[in-house]
Amino acid sequence: MTDEAYLFLLDDGAVALGVAPSAVGDLACMETTAVRAWLNAQGSTATSPRLRLVPPEEREAVPEGVERLPVPLNEEELNRVRHHLAPAAHARVEEELLAYRDCADGRDDLIGRALAVGVPPHRIVELTGVDPATVTTAAAEGDRRPT
Repeated sequence: MTDEAYLFLLDDGAVALGVAPSAVGDLACMETTAVRAWLNAQGSTATSPRLRLVPPEEREAVPEGVERLPVPLNEEELNRVRHHLAPAAHARVEEELLAYRDCADGRDDLIGRALAVGVPPHRIVELTGVDPATVTTAAAEGDRRPT
């Protein structure tokens, strides 16, 4: 878990602060007894347009005197919250970075498998665009793996 984010209720629904928890998808914290009890005590629901969420680094933006509740978010949930709060141009680039991370995940294993079946290192460099040193490193790590 990360530092705590904050759930809070805005007095004015027209103020653009934080993000509606329902906009970021399922959040584990929303199903906890503490959050449900807090919402009930506030006379609110999880789908209220007044209910907002801010990541830990923006908790100072929550107006003084506003009822708030610290909630833990895992890294994936926190990334979704930050993504929804980012300006549109940032959000698009962040999506590209996440896609890159997802497709680069396991890169060294893929290179190692290619080498194991006999794909020449220069061809791996041509196909992937990775630096030749990356292929050499993956080959060396593959040699150290238990068989």
